[in-house]
Amino acid sequence: MIYFLKNIDHIDFARPELLYFLFIIPLMIAWYIYKYSRSHPSIQVSTTEPFIHKSRSWRLWLIHMLFVLRVLAIALIIVALARPQSSLRREDITVEGIDIVIAFDVSGSMLAEDFKPNRIEAAKDLAIQFIHNRPNDRIGLVVFAGESYTQCPLTTDHPVLTNLFREVRQGIIQDGTAIGDGLAIAVDRLRNSKAVSKVVILLTDGVNNTGAVDPLTAAEMARLFGIRVYSIGVGTIGKAPFPVQTPFGKQVQMVDVKIDEEMMKEISNMTDGKYFRATSNKKLEEVYNEIDLLEKTKIDVTEYKRRIDEFRPLALLALWLLLTELVLRYTLFRSIP
Repeated sequence: MIYFLKNIDHIDFARPELLYFLFIIPLMIAWYIYKYSRSHPSIQVSTTEPFIHKSRSWRLWLIHMLFVLRVLAIALIIVALARPQSSLRREDITVEGIDIVIAFDVSGSMLAEDFKPNRIEAAKDLAIQFIHNRPNDRIGLVVFAGESYTQCPLTTDHPVLTNLFREVRQGIIQDGTAIGDGLAIAVDRLRNSKAVSKVVILLTDGVNNTGAVDPLTAAEMARLFGIRVYSIGVGTIGKAPFPVQTPFGKQVQMVDVKIDEEMMKEISNMTDGKYFRATSNKKLEEVYNEIDLLEKTKIDVTEYKRRIDEFRPLALLALWLLLTELVLRYTLFRSIP
């Protein structure tokens, strides 16, 4: 209550229209005066000398305090209902306003075993860890190979997202590498977002070889909607072991690792993002950690003003006044009509 009175110049009301009910107070006072005068009739006497030295009982004077307590309580309740709010307190906080879509390559080449146990499983596990580290963000998942679709829309229900991520596997859609389509679907999921920061994490191990949308066209769409793209090229340098099914069972062959790094870098540069090359499980983990740090850094510097509700002390004081009036009415002033 003391804080409220000291900072009354900085108080706003969430529902100021309720303050009009304060006009009831003067009406109550007028009615009380009228009622009191009517309930104490006067009489005519020839002289007032016998009454000059007679003092009125102090209880007859204090009986009016009951009405004062009730009026004050009603006034405080009306002000409390108008929800006074203080805007003095300022904080630097991490904004719960980052929307992230992970565009995840599930093409056949993601089965290469230069990551343990293979690229797709390693990338899934580290992406899930990244999701767990950002509990306040909305995150979605788009998967692509020869085609692209949304596996999970933007959500803060991370356990559901994690379960859907674990279901991702190679072969769920037609093979190929439609990087442009995957990025375009991710951009479409973010274009109407009102978040402070909108991000696509584009993870692939190949070269765009199919799809209806050119990757750079999708990048231009992302730039227009203010979406940053962090692109990750997954695969070792040179050749990587790749499992091949033969009539004699599964065999491992060494295949060339081909990632269109120039295109990936251009996508990230166009959207104010960054390109990363991950050549091992450890390197990929470092990439996710760096993206995690980059996004927190971009947002933590923003200062936000928080409004604090100040109605509680008023409501408590009003309750105390009503209880005080009730106790006095049925104890000290009980015998006074």
